[in-house]
Amino acid sequence: MTASVRVLVVDDQALLRHSLRLIVDGADDLAVVGEAATGEEAVVEARTSRPDVVLMDLRMPGVDGIEATRRIRADPDLDGTRVLVLSMFELDEYVSGALRAGASGFVLKDSGPAQLVDAIRRTHDGESLFAPAILARIVGHYLDRPAASIQRDLPAVTTRETEVLTLVARGLSNDEIAAELTISIKTVKTHIGSLLSKLGARDRAQLVIAAYEHGLAGG
Repeated sequence: MTASVRVLVVDDQALLRHSLRLIVDGADDLAVVGEAATGEEAVVEARTSRPDVVLMDLRMPGVDGIEATRRIRADPDLDGTRVLVLSMFELDEYVSGALRAGASGFVLKDSGPAQLVDAIRRTHDGESLFAPAILARIVGHYLDRPAASIQRDLPAVTTRETEVLTLVARGLSNDEIAAELTISIKTVKTHIGSLLSKLGARDRAQLVIAAYEHGLAGG
């Protein structure tokens, strides 16, 4: 199989970068096209190598992973580049900060090689990915907010689209949503495209945020 997904590995630990490279390059359809040890290096390398997916560490000296994600996602020349955050931490401030900066998903550093490879593939395919522990913390964070701060109305969103949005917020993949609602993958993608347009969301991760803000997660 020809390598089709170009990956940039960003972490301040050289040994971990090497390990990640071995895992990524070990998959026939993935290839590491660059490495970076800091957030600043990540932005520069992303502009040079034009990766499809950036595997981004959060805590780094100087420019951290959140700011690096923000800069990459704000660069019009990198419009097709998605960021997958790799973290040891499940802290709300890092999770929400990276989400709002434009990250497409999160996996924990103790994930197995197969999980990591699957996460990269799903991120490249446009599916937000959240480790269950992280997703639970995000849901808890929003459920703890005062009721008045949660918007309940979803103007112009159909009942079926609301169902799809709720399942997206639970971290389900397109295949899983199709099975849950007994509809086709094509129909799922159509609903998600409609939701992106109606809610003014840039990507699937922002749909997750919208679901939390409208009280659709965890309830």
